[in-house]
Amino acid sequence: MNPNEHQLQYPWGDGQPEPGFAQEVAPGVKWIRMPLPFALDHINLWLLRDEIDGRQGWTIVDCGISRDEVRTLWDQVFTNELEGLPVLRVIVTHMHPDHVGLAHWLCERWNAPLWMSMTDYMTAVLWSSQATGGGPNGQAGVDHFSRHGLTDVEALEQIRARAGYYPNLVPSMPSEYIRVLHGDQVAIGGHDWRVIVGYGHAPEHVSLYSPDLAVLISGDMVLPRISTNVSVFAYEPESDPLFLYLRSLDDYADLPADTLVLPSHGRPFKGLHERIAQQHQHHADRLAEVLEACAQPQSTADIVPVLFKRKLDLHQLTFAMGEALAHLHTLYFEGKLIRQTGEDGIIRFTAR
Repeated sequence: MNPNEHQLQYPWGDGQPEPGFAQEVAPGVKWIRMPLPFALDHINLWLLRDEIDGRQGWTIVDCGISRDEVRTLWDQVFTNELEGLPVLRVIVTHMHPDHVGLAHWLCERWNAPLWMSMTDYMTAVLWSSQATGGGPNGQAGVDHFSRHGLTDVEALEQIRARAGYYPNLVPSMPSEYIRVLHGDQVAIGGHDWRVIVGYGHAPEHVSLYSPDLAVLISGDMVLPRISTNVSVFAYEPESDPLFLYLRSLDDYADLPADTLVLPSHGRPFKGLHERIAQQHQHHADRLAEVLEACAQPQSTADIVPVLFKRKLDLHQLTFAMGEALAHLHTLYFEGKLIRQTGEDGIIRFTAR
């Protein structure tokens, strides 16, 4: 456990739901865990007791990736946890594969509508339909990371080969959806849940807060143990996502101190304001490190070991490159760095 975690409270300690089962964390709110084939090996999903137009049932929040073993676990959850009632709708916080991968399967199985932000829905539809690549991988990813100093031939070849990464995990999307907007009040099971849209991690990330239950389903915007990934990728190469992310965190400032946070990764916790303060401090420290390193010209690849001291696999390296560039871009757009492209075609940043 890192020192920051000691500042948070975990009502269930190290407890977690067993595969195929759920654990109640608030009245009518159940916690499910599904496996992921990455270093980050799980995602938390949520079942909310619901009633729509007089029909009793459940709302699912987030879906897991499209894998047979995840479908099998969902089937067990349906048997063990739904109390004989149907799924009435599926809400997806954002378009990353671990959140939206099985949305089509779940919606089709239960004849249930998908609720999602427009930007993330449209992005997921586009990328899932591009068998030759969409998003941060494929040739576009190779070109992007090469410009920013990644020269390892093997790593670049693996990025090129991952052109089908997104459609492999999100093979299809529902053909229609219900749009969710910031500030919406979504009635779920007799409780109003306020929609809080955040930026920086995904195009238009949806979190849900219930004042009645004092519960925040935070998605990936607020995580207890790890820092939310905020990256510049090939599809938006001039973006400033770290600025957007830090600004978005302030939209949680009015939530009560005792709010129970239900994150997509890690354990449910209390200490929202403390965790937001930690994130602001974490990125302030990282920005200071990057600015200091840029006393001499630095590519994004040069900055990766400044921010990440551990050995990274390819999946982690692409996110590390994106996050290093996000820190460089924030300093660049603040006017603290200058940017130049060398004769070798690599972009480097230098402190003013």
